[in-house]
Amino acid sequence: MEDYIINVGKVEEWQMIRDIPSLDETFQRAKRVLVGGGTVVLERVQGDGTSYRFDEFTNLEDFEAYRRNVYKYL
Repeated sequence: MEDYIINVGKVEEWQMIRDIPSLDETFQRAKRVLVGGGTVVLERVQGDGTSYRFDEFTNLEDFEAYRRNVYKYL
């Protein structure tokens, strides 16, 4: 199964504008990938278009902690 990549810049944008449906959809997709044995990767895109991966999740417990942290600021 392919990695599911979450663009952290988009997550931060959705937090600022309180776009909860977009956050919910992203996290539901990520959870399905984890349940299927895949990896969820956090990626940040630079201003010049390059991106770098800075974290990844391979289990639901760690991912749920990240998800709760995102929703905590809404």
